[in-house]
Amino acid sequence: MADATVLEDTFSITSVDQKKYDRVSRLYGTSIDNTMTMQLDINHELFPCAVGDQLQFNIATTLNLDGTKDERGWRQNQGDRATLADMYDYVCHGKVYRFEDSAEAETAKVYISFGGLLLYIEGPYKKLTGLRIEYVYLLVKK
Repeated sequence: MADATVLEDTFSITSVDQKKYDRVSRLYGTSIDNTMTMQLDINHELFPCAVGDQLQFNIATTLNLDGTKDERGWRQNQGDRATLADMYDYVCHGKVYRFEDSAEAETAKVYISFGGLLLYIEGPYKKLTGLRIEYVYLLVKK
């Protein structure tokens, strides 16, 4: 058994931009401990958010509760079996397409695409180093 969670934190929404697209909002937020910032494109019809909301993020490598690799594919019906997705309100699968780190500043920047909806996180290298992988799930709840 392995732990599927790569990053787990709570972010407070500081700003919401809904100007560019009809169904997509760009959320801006900071982690509760003020060590990380994020920008997230989200379908606000499926998961409406407002300034001041606190979102619990879980970035994981699999939806299986025991941490084993997804063998059936993430879109396949899991039947009666419980998954990590059952505990969250908004779930998407994406690819980490850029990881930038700065040795002197001890910070990292991570860029993830979820089918065109983007997530950008900046924060301490030690917290974000686990995101040096290719594919991840983003799970969010209020």
